[in-house]
Amino acid sequence: MGYIQGDSAAEVTEMAHTETGWSCHYCDNINLLLTEEEMYSLTETFQRCKVIPDCSLTLEDFLRYRHQAAKRGDRDRALSEEQEEQAARQFAALDPEHRGHVEWPDFLCHESLLLLQQLRPQNSLLRLLTVKERERARATFLARGSGSTISEAECRRAQHSWFCKRFPEAPSCSVSISHVGPIADSSPASSNSKSQDKQQQDKTLLPTEQESRFVDWPTFLQENVLYILAARPNSAAIHLKPPG
Repeated sequence: MGYIQGDSAAEVTEMAHTETGWSCHYCDNINLLLTEEEMYSLTETFQRCKVIPDCSLTLEDFLRYRHQAAKRGDRDRALSEEQEEQAARQFAALDPEHRGHVEWPDFLCHESLLLLQQLRPQNSLLRLLTVKERERARATFLARGSGSTISEAECRRAQHSWFCKRFPEAPSCSVSISHVGPIADSSPASSNSKSQDKQQQDKTLLPTEQESRFVDWPTFLQENVLYILAARPNSAAIHLKPPG
């Protein structure tokens, strides 16, 4: 359960009826969606890669972690130059204000998303979506299509659009994982990671061969689920255990 202090109750109640909405801390904080086994695996990786919990990470720290994690997971194979560049872009996306470091909650949320992507089947990820998220996804799908399908280009534009749904009236919170864009090499949009910034700036069309594929509603939801989860606010909360 979440604890709301003083005058915050009215604000949160009002916010619950907006597009942003309000939800419990289990929905807002991605790492709380991990099972005990998944969290143990993540913690063990942090320990072996010498990541200090509750501390911010500089670019050097982030790249060192990526190198060590790659060596552990891929037969002692170091990151390629291209992979290191992608890791640097991920860091920059996690640090949109260019402060030179990534806060621990944002790093933890990012790594939790990676773990969910790697370990959970698609149906399990879909069950994590709230009713409001499904409704917004359905509205987005209908707005971008002209019937029961939309083009792959529109599907990819929708993936980026989730990261723009931030509202000034929302409570202040740390930088959201929603700034990250494609989550990892195996994410649906990773093949376009090099050009994602340009796509967001000039809204150029994707190649014709990608325009030719059409996506129905179930496929659209599957290809957007990780992006929708990533766009959650990742806001802080005071956590209380229910009375035993």
